[in-house]
Amino acid sequence: MKQIAVLGSTGSIGTSCLDVIDSLRERMSLFAITAFRSWELVREQSRRFHPRVAVIADASLKEIVSRGDFAPGTELLFGAEGIETAAAHDEVDVVIAGIVGAAGLRGTWAAIEKGKTVGIANKETLVVAGPLVMQLSAKTGATLLPVDSEHSAIFQAMQAGRPEEVRRVVLTASGGPFRGWSSDRLRDVTPEKALAHPTWAMGQKITIDSATMMNKALEVIEAKWLFGLRTDQIEIVVHPQSIVHSFVEFVDGSVIAQLSPPDMRLPIQYAMTYPERSPGISRALNWQQPMSLDFQKPDFDAFPALRLGYEVAERGGTCGAVLNAANEVAVARFLNRELGFTDIARACRAVLDSHDFDPSPSLSDLMRQDERAREEMRRWRC
Repeated sequence: MKQIAVLGSTGSIGTSCLDVIDSLRERMSLFAITAFRSWELVREQSRRFHPRVAVIADASLKEIVSRGDFAPGTELLFGAEGIETAAAHDEVDVVIAGIVGAAGLRGTWAAIEKGKTVGIANKETLVVAGPLVMQLSAKTGATLLPVDSEHSAIFQAMQAGRPEEVRRVVLTASGGPFRGWSSDRLRDVTPEKALAHPTWAMGQKITIDSATMMNKALEVIEAKWLFGLRTDQIEIVVHPQSIVHSFVEFVDGSVIAQLSPPDMRLPIQYAMTYPERSPGISRALNWQQPMSLDFQKPDFDAFPALRLGYEVAERGGTCGAVLNAANEVAVARFLNRELGFTDIARACRAVLDSHDFDPSPSLSDLMRQDERAREEMRRWRC
């Protein structure tokens, strides 16, 4: 029985993880769950799965939440240290890192330090500290498995050849709700419009990133570090159907792609059961039903976040931490109607360009740059 720790069990990734675990109870067991403030949902998850550990990261809730509300045998912990304890526990086999944003780095780092198998659903971990994370995993023998549908697709397609035989990888993007819109038209986008994603059901921050295409920018950075690629080996195409989740082109011209209906439970299950595959709960494609698969070049002028992704991937150093931190605050300000939609990428550009670049930062250096970038973005004005 694989023992699974789900960091961020109340988010869209986390709840999908629990669906997979529920369908494979003969193979895996939920050992730990964590959330920031959604303690009522964590309580219900504890009663349903009886994990050994449940963590509420917001320590201010310690005086409010009753331990007696949780399943018998579930140890209740509070604070960020509790997340690290759950991720590094000796009995945990697989850690799914699903905490959104830079906040997810601590638990992921703790799991890698202990040499765990880590399903990376939090792309920001590699965006912020890609070189350090990969160095640490090589040192401890941790196995990093991508959970993002695009990076899972690349990982699966790469099994068809050796790393040195890869010519390029192509990340697919749905294009979000504003595919084909001009930059002028995008100025009038409201939070309500940006949150109406045509394909995926995700949390607010990720949905806004999809609308600005910042999520694809972050995925370029993640792919570089995760797969050891040069920036010029990574391309993006817009694929509205979200059936081809990404593909790999090898030096002989062969292209290997991973296709499936858009359902995050499939890449999640693949990471949990790797290197084996099991019957899953995701629906299959109906090959008897006519379909079309369209691919388009992305519009870098209407969606300038894409350029930021390539520039940050090329420069490395502190750029990833700064871009990620600036974007997290900019998205929050947009949702609070303090910034316009097109201001998000513009503000991120300003904060990135003005920061004190360090090509070889330590983890503590990255955390300092993260906080400085957040402060700059909180003060930024149009």
